Amino acid sequence: MIATTDQPPAKDATATLMHAEAAEAGAAVARLLAANRATLAALGERLRAAPPAVVVTCARGSSDHAATYGKYLIETFIGVPVASAAPSVASVYAADVAPSGGLCIAISQSGRSPDLLASVAAQKAAGAHVVALVNDTTSPLAETADTLVPLMAGPERSVAATKSYIAALAALALLTAEWSQDAALTEALDRLPERLGAAWALDWSGVVALLRDASNLFVIGRGLGFGMAQEAALKLKETCALHAEAFSSAEVRHGPMAIVDAGFPLIAFATSDQAGDGVREAAAEFAQRDARVALADAAQDGAGSPAALRDHPALEPVLMIQSFYRMANALSVARGLDPDSPRHLSKVTKTL
Repeated sequence: MIATTDQPPAKDATATLMHAEAAEAGAAVARLLAANRATLAALGERLRAAPPAVVVTCARGSSDHAATYGKYLIETFIGVPVASAAPSVASVYAADVAPSGGLCIAISQSGRSPDLLASVAAQKAAGAHVVALVNDTTSPLAETADTLVPLMAGPERSVAATKSYIAALAALALLTAEWSQDAALTEALDRLPERLGAAWALDWSGVVALLRDASNLFVIGRGLGFGMAQEAALKLKETCALHAEAFSSAEVRHGPMAIVDAGFPLIAFATSDQAGDGVREAAAEFAQRDARVALADAAQDGAGSPAALRDHPALEPVLMIQSFYRMANALSVARGLDPDSPRHLSKVTKTL
């Protein structure tokens, strides 16, 4: 268990744009599901009739972490291999893509990064069917898409992407559910907006106390939870000026374990299934070294500290990242920072 703190933050953490926008994730997901069910049902039928040999994802930053989640979804529910395109292959090296006729899933909040657009154009030229998960439907990426999936997150003014990231996760889960026709995942998606509200209300103040004065930490997950570990580590860098590294619980026991000693902080995301078992085992091993462990364990269904909700294992990581966002916003304020305007960052990163 993590001790909570009674010390108030330097200012009202609920007054930030990040707090307000992350709190809207449930409503954004409800809009996304309503707007895209028919589109993705038609795409699912197309993919069942002519399964692609490979799926290629194109994304940067938080969107690439969503793509990691999508990789595990598609590979576990469908069995089609998923690979992440390296945007520099197209934007720097101008290399052609071998004809494949596969599926390209491009994910972006803005849809305007030049290297992303170059990578998608190369995939399309090679015969790929381009599915664009994008928040800005007036963007060049949206215009390029063969299948457009508006994220429906609404305006997002804070530099730190939150509701648009969760909407991208939900879109990938909906695509997978329609493609696989998995009834349990479809049912879980129906209740996801409400469950996101419950996840937002969970108390993660103990993690704020744990990390208020930290300088380094690990974030671990596994399988469908690994993309959340990546996203959490990025958000801690962006909004809290914390050096955070994300690892799979299967990899962290190798070289990274060597730097862990007493007092080293760790956040762990454990789903309720067998992938979560590996995270729980790694967290226990860290605790034996007297590391300071914050284990969000969905198997405890809200009983742990920090609390995590039990649901369909494929959607538990989505609920965890929603709880994490509220904590990260509060931690940023507690560390005297502005989560809406991280140093040296802008909303659209135009990498060439």
